[in-house]
Formats: sequence, C-alpha cells, structure tokens
Amino acid sequence: MGKQVVPESARRRRRPTKNGAVLSERLIVETALRMLAEHGGQGLTARRLGLALGADPSTLYRYFAGMDELTLAIGAELVGRALDGWKPTGDWRADLRRLGLRIHGAYLAHPQAAVLTASRVTGREQETAVDEAILALLRTAGFPDPDAVRIYHAFIDQSLAFAALDAASLALPAAAREADEHKWESTYARLSAASHPNIAATAGLLAARMNHSAYPAALDMLLDSAAGRLGRATGREAARPSGA
Repeated sequence: MGKQVVPESARRRRRPTKNGAVLSERLIVETALRMLAEHGGQGLTARRLGLALGADPSTLYRYFAGMDELTLAIGAELVGRALDGWKPTGDWRADLRRLGLRIHGAYLAHPQAAVLTASRVTGREQETAVDEAILALLRTAGFPDPDAVRIYHAFIDQSLAFAALDAASLALPAAAREADEHKWESTYARLSAASHPNIAATAGLLAARMNHSAYPAALDMLLDSAAGRLGRATGREAARPSGA
C-alpha cells in the first residue's frame, strides 16, 4: 500500500463486494479489528483483509494510503470509543477518572489491536476529541495552562501505557498467561524469609493483587497529585493581594 488516497466522495464503492457489503472506511476498520482478534498483528495484511471483505486488496488503497494509515485509523477508533456515551458532570476529578477507565477499557476490549496501536499518535478526529475533552476538564477546573498540559500529558500517557502493558498480557497464549499468573503462588509465595524477607512478609498480598491491573490505583495516585497541585495553586491565588 502506498498510493494517494481518493477523496471520500469519489472513493466510495457503489457495488457490493462478493460478501454483499458496501465498502466504507468504518467497515474496513471493524473487519481489521476482528482479524486482529483472530490472528494477531502478523495476520493483518492487505491480501487477507481483502479476502475477509470479499474485495480485491487494491480496493483498500482507495480508503487508506497504506497499512500504517489503517493502523492509525484502528487506534483512533479504539480511543474514540472511550468517548461514546461519556459526558462531563462538572466534577473534574470524577470525570477524568471515569474517562481514564473508559480509555483503558476500550483498548483492553481489543488487546491485539491495543498492542499494535497504543503507542501511536493518530491525529484523527476521535483522538483530538478525547484530548480536547481532557484539556477542557482541567482548564475549566482552574488549572493554569502549564499545569493542565503537564497533567494531560501524564494522564494520557499513563492510560495508554497501562493499556499496552495489560493488553500485551491478554494477548499472550492462554497457557503462557496462566503460567505467568501462577508464579506469584508457585514461586514468590515460596521464597524464604531468610533470603527474601520483604517478599515473604507480603506474599499473600502480592498473590492477591499482582494479577490485576494496577491502572486504577495509579490513576487515583495521579488524580490525587493533580488535586493537591490545584489546591496549592488556588490557595496561592486566594492569598495574592488584590490587584497584584
């Protein structure tokens, strides 16, 4: 893939494919998501995608300039799903927490696609809509712009980093994932207090916790820090003499 993309109005296929579907960018992205779930990143090729759609692979070039552009469209679709049905309530901390969990969950619903896309910057409408929503929450809450950008950066990178980490675990073959999870009981819980006193002291807690995502706890820590920063900033503002 590497041809110039045809404008939307001109590229739309009027005739159904062999599968009876009318091609669209959305149908291609949804089919690619299904293929990633079934075959992983290595299984997503233009040829296989064309077969799944019942269309010649060259037809895909009318919608995407290359497979990399399709990858970006998949990433944008995932992050955009986090915004579906989400509305701010006026409580910036609760709204941001809910949005973070939705972003993380949208990626984990498609772990193979998340592994492929979580590190990418798409620049597409869905992504910019999420970024605009995050910055709006922070600026409306009263964060100065430098703080708003700093917190936005930490928030979105944390969300995507945990999405990539947790998705990579979910994308493992079942046997490998189960073996990894079992190590907290089969290995860590059996370490002696003489050689590993701190692991031995917390082995039960580790076994109960470590096979679950740390994202909610990390998100709360980030938001606690942001709330403290806002409190200090507004406290300084309130203490500033009038007209200063």
